[in-house]
Amino acid sequence: MKKILFCLSIVLITTDKFMAQNTNKNSTAQNNITISFLQGFAEAFNAHDVNAILSFMTADCIFEASAGPEANGEQFVGKEAVKKAFEDVFKTYPDAHWGNANHFVAGDRGVSEWVFTGTKADGSKVEVTGCDLFTFRNGKIAIKNSYRKNRPVIPKA
Repeated sequence: MKKILFCLSIVLITTDKFMAQNTNKNSTAQNNITISFLQGFAEAFNAHDVNAILSFMTADCIFEASAGPEANGEQFVGKEAVKKAFEDVFKTYPDAHWGNANHFVAGDRGVSEWVFTGTKADGSKVEVTGCDLFTFRNGKIAIKNSYRKNRPVIPKA
């Protein structure tokens, strides 16, 4: 009886481990998202190239801004709405920059950490740390959910 229980335990453990490895492989294979993919996305933001940014995103992409009337911030759905939202950021902060980027990818999810700096037309400045939480689908970003620290604007010197 002990031998049967031992063998059954080995089979269950091996099967569980095999299933976990298979799930991770499928997730990575379907999305094929890498750290360099997220770095390219960050570089497109720093170039203020909205079309390049959108090339990393699905047609039905969702952008959840760090601020807005809802608990998840303002939500923009679809490439046209997301494009307009990003264009508005670049109009508000003509020198917008996301620096010190660090990226992580785990299956169909990812994270980019950064320091955002920007100057408004009135000369006031923003410098805050933040991050984006990503959901990937078919090798692209389906959801970009942004978070950043809430820090007062730095007045014009």
